[in-house]
Amino acid sequence: MATASSAGYPESGRSQAARTERRMSAETKPAFKSTEFFVYLAAVVAVLVASAVVGNDFRDVDRFPADQAWLYVTLLTVGYMLSRGLAKCGSREPTDRTGA
Repeated sequence: MATASSAGYPESGRSQAARTERRMSAETKPAFKSTEFFVYLAAVVAVLVASAVVGNDFRDVDRFPADQAWLYVTLLTVGYMLSRGLAKCGSREPTDRTGA
């Protein structure tokens, strides 16, 4: 028969230290190991190459100027930072152990 603990619950057979042990790894991968990082890099390169390749039209007007390309790169960067922030939102670092 199981013995009752001081709180009235049966003992599980595990020690107190084993019951309070926390997981020692982070929930998300480092940024450079994630797929979204490589998609971000590919998108930045694509925007910059497209801006360099797209030339002037017949009226000698640049259809994709550099300032517009860098605006898109900035927007991509903000989106990437938001996605990484959401991915890390609930994760814990390996150093947040109890008793350490």
